[in-house]
Amino acid sequence: MEDLTKKKTYVEDIERSLYDIRNEDRSLYKSAKGLTEEVVRDISKRKNDPDWMLQKRLEALKIYNEMPMPTWGPDLSPLHMDDIVTYVRPDAKMTGNWKEVPEEIKDTFDRLGIPEAEKTSLAGVGAQYDSEVVYHSMQKELADQGVIYTDFETAVREYPDIVKQYFMTLIPPTAHKFAALHGAVWSGGSFVYVPEGVHVDIPLQSYFRLNAAGAGQFEHTLIICEKGSSLHFIEGCSAPKYNVTNLHAGAVELFVKEGARLRYSTIENWSRNMMNLNTKRALVDKDGVIEWVSGSFGSHVSCLYPTSVLRGENAKCEFTGVTFSSKGQDLDTGASALLLAPHTSANINTRTISKAGGKATYRSAVKVAPAAKDAKCLVNCESLMLDDQSRSDTLPVMDIQADDVEVGHEAKIGRISDEAIFYLTSRGIDEKEAQAMIVRGFVEPISKALPVEYAVEMNNLINLELEGTMG
Repeated sequence: MEDLTKKKTYVEDIERSLYDIRNEDRSLYKSAKGLTEEVVRDISKRKNDPDWMLQKRLEALKIYNEMPMPTWGPDLSPLHMDDIVTYVRPDAKMTGNWKEVPEEIKDTFDRLGIPEAEKTSLAGVGAQYDSEVVYHSMQKELADQGVIYTDFETAVREYPDIVKQYFMTLIPPTAHKFAALHGAVWSGGSFVYVPEGVHVDIPLQSYFRLNAAGAGQFEHTLIICEKGSSLHFIEGCSAPKYNVTNLHAGAVELFVKEGARLRYSTIENWSRNMMNLNTKRALVDKDGVIEWVSGSFGSHVSCLYPTSVLRGENAKCEFTGVTFSSKGQDLDTGASALLLAPHTSANINTRTISKAGGKATYRSAVKVAPAAKDAKCLVNCESLMLDDQSRSDTLPVMDIQADDVEVGHEAKIGRISDEAIFYLTSRGIDEKEAQAMIVRGFVEPISKALPVEYAVEMNNLINLELEGTMG
């Protein structure tokens, strides 16, 4: 086999040692493996769910058992639900005092830069470890303005009327098999409510860490931005590597009301044994704006397509994403937009990078409804393959049901070329730096949109660890 290290275009993997540090499993409780009614009832009981939530869980379980496994995307055959533990309670209670977090868990988040980021550039932080939120805090000034930011279980107990109105209405259990799975066993997550006219000028962040081997994480995030409000929410995820399959099937439901603006930034850096089957959707009303900024770097398999439903006149969607796929990874990512009202607009801009046999697939679905007069949509996806073993595919779908609309799609797939390297080195640039310049230039339109100033972990990933790692 050809030695890739001898090729000028070889690029090293992202350095993952920081994220692969695993803690000893000190969980207080684990549910039985597999997915049964007994497991679901046990989780519900331990969560002190109200009866209405238990019934939703059981309804979702029934739907899950009736739905087939998806076959149109990446190979999911390594996933065996009979081997997955769906609930892991860590040896920690939720607290608003960082000093009260157990030392081993605290050290993990310290290494990831979460407490430091909170001190310098965040208005609130939630930290989830396995199936439970272990730390949550928010600046008093926001609470005084009526902003609610708490873990999702607390929201179910303390704000049941709001949760009932929105929970799993954007992502119903019938959406797909893993939405139903999520509805049955969800645990942890975040709840944010921004009142009318309130502007949260400093971002909020939630971080999800899965430590247990052979387990799943199923956090639920629900954000409601009322009329004329604004918010930037950051989500980070990571897990250490094990020799067994782990599963992530979270759900994110975002409601952007009239004239509101929500920016949702995500860095997903799961380990290479993770099946990342996450679902994210936003519903945008008149004059509202949803901005997605998405980075997908880890996991063995990813299926992630944030969806924007633009139901109000002049509603807007901006999606910016970058995916990096390496050896043993099949990352199937993209975005969807449903333009349902007049003068709506969507702009989808992505970059994918694949190397060492990694597979990166861009998949999108754009639908323009008959009522969406004067709608505009532009999809731009570019793919860069760093060697001759990698693969990149672009699979866009356009369903245009209205006249007087502007819809465009651009796709580029190419390889980093020896000619480009030669040109730069002939101008006195070091070969490794020349390689780094090409990759950095490729992702620059994406990376500059990411909130690198807010967390050390994000900063490290978005720079792709290029300095000193080029072949």
